[in-house]
Amino acid sequence: MSGHSKFANIKHKKEKNDAAKGKVFTVIGKEIAVAVKAGGANPASNSKLRDVIAKAKANNMPNDTIERSIKKAAGNLNAVNYESIRYEGYGPKGVAVIVETLTDNKNRSAANVRAAFTKGGGNMGTTGCVSFMFDEKGQIIIEKDEDIDEEELMMAALDAGAEDFDGEGDCYEIITAPDDFSTVREALEAAGYEPLEAEITMIPQTYTALTDPEDIKKMNRLLDMLDEDDDVKNVYHNLDE
Repeated sequence: MSGHSKFANIKHKKEKNDAAKGKVFTVIGKEIAVAVKAGGANPASNSKLRDVIAKAKANNMPNDTIERSIKKAAGNLNAVNYESIRYEGYGPKGVAVIVETLTDNKNRSAANVRAAFTKGGGNMGTTGCVSFMFDEKGQIIIEKDEDIDEEELMMAALDAGAEDFDGEGDCYEIITAPDDFSTVREALEAAGYEPLEAEITMIPQTYTALTDPEDIKKMNRLLDMLDEDDDVKNVYHNLDE
């Protein structure tokens, strides 16, 4: 079976430096707070919290940091109220961009995202202007290892309810319907597979290529500015990299 996409093209990947890790941990801390507020602090009865914990572990967030974040969120249910807001727009030459934010100040987030689009040679559009060009899917990435039998992994994923499996490249990519994501992820983890990344994502249906060096420079500036914004949770685009 062939995957819906190439892993590197799905989401703008950040460099694994300390600053980027700090940003990722900040965002995951917010996601934990939202999950705990919505469904409680017990992962056994809160599937959203289980998903965020899995994401935290995939990003090498220490267990004690995860536990502290859960306890902090449970003890401050009336504290900061984070709001999930999605922005859509275009980069240079019409590259489609979706920005997901998790913020306690939507005016600040909107201004920062708009500035990133403007300085990156693009423009922010209306809700729905590019999201129809993406499919929302669960995505589980497992790093290739000599101890992993590809066929066994594929069968385990499909038996658990996965839609698609791609064994090309350096990683195995497993695609699920959003509603089946948690079930498939937990089944694979129970079978001993450790995801490199696991989350609900937006997969482009088509890709846009940039050839002009100036357009590429502007697009990179747009993505870098979004990466540096602590309110930004995820950035998806259809740039053919």
